[in-house]
Order: sequence, then structure tokens, then C-alpha cells
Amino acid sequence: MEYMPYVWGGLIVFLLIVEAATVQLVSSWFVLGALAALILSLFAPASVGWQVTLFLVLSLVSLILARPLLRRVIFQKQAEPTNADRVIGQTAIVTEEIDNSIGVGLVNVAGQVWSARTSDQSVVAKDSVVRILSIQGVKLIVEPVQPGA
Repeated sequence: MEYMPYVWGGLIVFLLIVEAATVQLVSSWFVLGALAALILSLFAPASVGWQVTLFLVLSLVSLILARPLLRRVIFQKQAEPTNADRVIGQTAIVTEEIDNSIGVGLVNVAGQVWSARTSDQSVVAKDSVVRILSIQGVKLIVEPVQPGA
């Protein structure tokens, strides 16, 4: 089977094109297996069964061992930094009564109006001062500031 090196070489080229087109670590594992099978086909051209077995085993092993590691390193989700985080810890003025039970409430912080909800389900009256604890989606989670605190 003297044509097998060409088969493995063609498969390597095809798999590299697929990998370049998808950029999702889809076929790079099979490139390693095909490369090993190509090398084996050059030294043992009559053992097509061994070549296919080596291709499948090496592809599967490299997929199982390397993909989880590379996905963690390469595709690690990075939190998009925003300027919104700077309001956490600041105080705000309630411009519309905050009532979680009916889903209303607005606060003004640094000249920006935000939807707000309380952390403890309490109702906060208009013109009260609140402290911003966190951001959930587009809503600020706040707590009332006690006078003199």
C-alpha cells in the first residue's frame, strides 16, 4: 500500500484547512494522529490496519488529554471591565420609591439614573439615601443608609 503516505498527507492538509476555517480546536487532534500514521506508513507501508489504529488511538488520547487544558487556557472567559463597577460602595439618592414587590425604584448616582432594588426587600422612600452593594444586570442592589452612619 505505497499510496498510504499520500492518503495521510492529504488528510493532514484537509484537517489543517478545517482547523483554520473553524478556529475552535476541532480537528487539530486528528492532525496529530494523521501525522503519526503518515510516519508509520513510511516505515511500514503494508500495515494499513496498524496505521488506522495508531491514527484513532493517538487522536483520541490527544483529544482527551489536551482539549480540556487548552480550552481553559485559550477560551477562558474574561470579565469585560466596565465603568459601572465604580458605583459599588457609593451612595445614591432615591428618585422613585424602591419597592421590590412591585418592581419599581430609581436612584441617582453620580448624575446617572439607575433602576434599583433593595437587598432586604424593604421599601425605601423617595429622597432617601442608599448605599450601592452590587450590580445585577442593569439594576443596582442597594441598602438604606441610616442617618448619621
